[in-house]
Amino acid sequence: MGACKKILLVDDSSTVLMVEKTYLAGMPFELLAAGDGEQAIRMTLARRPDLILLDLRMPLMDGFEVCRRLKSDAETREIPIIIVTTSGGEADRERAVAAGCNDYITKPFGAKELIARIMKFLGKGAGEA
Repeated sequence: MGACKKILLVDDSSTVLMVEKTYLAGMPFELLAAGDGEQAIRMTLARRPDLILLDLRMPLMDGFEVCRRLKSDAETREIPIIIVTTSGGEADRERAVAAGCNDYITKPFGAKELIARIMKFLGKGAGEA
């Protein structure tokens, strides 16, 4: 019996967090949430999520810096990070890839797209007890 997979949702918008939680409701995931980059780093070190959905534009520390820090740390570099942002611009996408993100999804997005991206990293059987 495996433990359910943990997903850390990082966004300074409570609306976006609510949408992500709604889309993932009923899925066998434990959802954690952080409202800024510094909280995201602390929660990642403390809770070791299996995947992170990360906004780019946040107070205190932006998603680029969060991604760089987590990917440069041997203890957290293997955690897949999916950037979730309103910025579909090529420059931000290139910066996010350079920072080490594993995937990139632009808002607004649908539940099917979000779940498909997550399952790409967590695979079939993710979260099955």
